[in-house]
Amino acid sequence: MKSFRLQDYLNEIYASYPGRKAKPVIGITANYSDGDACLRDRYYKQIIEGGGVPLLIPPVADKDVLVNTLERIDGLLLTGGGDYNPLWCGEEPSPELHGINAERDLPELLITRLAYHRQIPMLGICRGIQTLAMALGGEVEQDICKGRTKERENEGAKERGGEPLIKHSQDADRSEATHSVAVENDSILYQLYFSTLRSTLDCLSGKNLLYVNSFHHQAVRSPGKRFRVTATAPDGVIEAMESCEEKAIMGVQWHPEWLGSDGQPLFRWLVEQADVYRRARQLHQKILTIDTHVDTPMFFPQGIHFHQRDPRILVDLHKMTEGGLDAVFMVSYLPQPKPGEAFSDKVTFPASHSQLPTPHSYADAIFDKIASIVEENSDYLALARTPDDLYANKEAGKKSIVLGIENGLAIEDDLSLLTHFKDRGVAYITLCHNGDNLICDSARGEHTHGGVSTFGEQVISEMNRLGIMVDLSHGGEQSFYDALDISLKPIVCSHSNCKALCDVPRNLTDDQLRALAKKGGVAHTTLYHGFLRTSDEATIRDAVAHLEHAISIMGIDHVGIGTDFDGDGGVPGCADASEVINFTMQLLRRRYSDEDIRKIWGGNWLRVWREVEG
Repeated sequence: MKSFRLQDYLNEIYASYPGRKAKPVIGITANYSDGDACLRDRYYKQIIEGGGVPLLIPPVADKDVLVNTLERIDGLLLTGGGDYNPLWCGEEPSPELHGINAERDLPELLITRLAYHRQIPMLGICRGIQTLAMALGGEVEQDICKGRTKERENEGAKERGGEPLIKHSQDADRSEATHSVAVENDSILYQLYFSTLRSTLDCLSGKNLLYVNSFHHQAVRSPGKRFRVTATAPDGVIEAMESCEEKAIMGVQWHPEWLGSDGQPLFRWLVEQADVYRRARQLHQKILTIDTHVDTPMFFPQGIHFHQRDPRILVDLHKMTEGGLDAVFMVSYLPQPKPGEAFSDKVTFPASHSQLPTPHSYADAIFDKIASIVEENSDYLALARTPDDLYANKEAGKKSIVLGIENGLAIEDDLSLLTHFKDRGVAYITLCHNGDNLICDSARGEHTHGGVSTFGEQVISEMNRLGIMVDLSHGGEQSFYDALDISLKPIVCSHSNCKALCDVPRNLTDDQLRALAKKGGVAHTTLYHGFLRTSDEATIRDAVAHLEHAISIMGIDHVGIGTDFDGDGGVPGCADASEVINFTMQLLRRRYSDEDIRKIWGGNWLRVWREVEG
């Protein structure tokens, strides 16, 4: 019997501690009608049934409201509703355009793009799939019938699907399935529905048919480069699409909220993905996350704005914040001249310097520019010279930059420059790059020294004395083993992958990985596609495969991540600093513990850094 005693309900809540189960919060975009923000109850009831906590998002375009909302939700449901103003996609209105909803358009386009940058899982329904397309590079047909007529009028144009247009705006009850859609085998939809063969499915003539309801006269014309089509109606109209970037984003043209248990798999999928995102974000708030190799300083001479979301670079303050990244090792990269080439011909020196750059002066100029960027953004950014600085900066709410050098060419032939760079805050030096130098042979060199040179031995010994980490990424195999023998401290490979999975000279053999671990060192998986796969396009899954192979050889205490962002690093699923949280989500799905993920995201590296410093 229903009670009207409030205390009875409170007693039930407080009967145990903590009194609630942690669940992901799903933001639901509200409709707007006659001055009211409103929402069909089917949406939030399906979210609750799927295990989530619904949160209504009013149609407001205020940037502070949007950003603060996104910081409090774990998933986003883009709901159905009226037409978009076609001016948002550079088109004039068709006579067949229905009522537009100007109050919703800008807020939903903004929140979708911002959620995309934050890797927040999204599900778009009817208008929602069109929101995804319009916000993220696709195209929407203002009216399906009008669009099909134009297709037929175009000389030589093929009709979509080769079939006449079916009726997409039905008069039936909303809970009634009214037409079929064909589902692609390698899609999330297929996994959600055909793995259990629900009653609304059919497999006729080899087709995976899902029966859906339909109440629309618009549809996605083209999904754009970020999505792929995963379901179509018999007439070829796009009925579903999902991310082709290894992100948890999907859109459907029908209304699953009205289909009861037959619609529930989609909402359960969103809630499950949102829960992984929630756990990843909470973990990033607790642990220190470090990317041990980025080449962003290469772009600083171009007038980069580090405090903006600058499309010219893969690492900036906004992207680090969106991805939950606390610190980056920014390297001064020095290209290795070939015999007879001048170093000054291979680099762009700041206009304020009149002299020809030397390796030493060029590295200093890069570090000067980094220092000025840090000073300009001192409320949010700081240099770190020690592991303790990293923790202090995180506690103060600041992102950290640590200095590194990629190519020992920077010290020229002068050991005293090691002291100079140590005083500047350089934490590691990659001994060589793509070509032999005075220190050692490169993985892509000419075996000039047969490994580490006599001068190189002195360099490694002095780096040990000063507390600078020795980095053997790019080093030749003999150079690697020589450095292991010479160094009294563990060495690092800041951005190197596994040769067993991708047979290129730059990657490490299993024997090298074992030897590195035996001496206490670390090897950090990089996202440069050429070191992940020798054919086809690499994705985040390939990077995880290299990490897991390294773990199988070395153990969890000797691995990490060095993306090589802005040095051609970045793959679908982890294409810039805003997407590094996707790597954490991949690890959580594979049931890595919080402690293991802490080690991978910098804990192992910090252990080596402290040992080298000591």
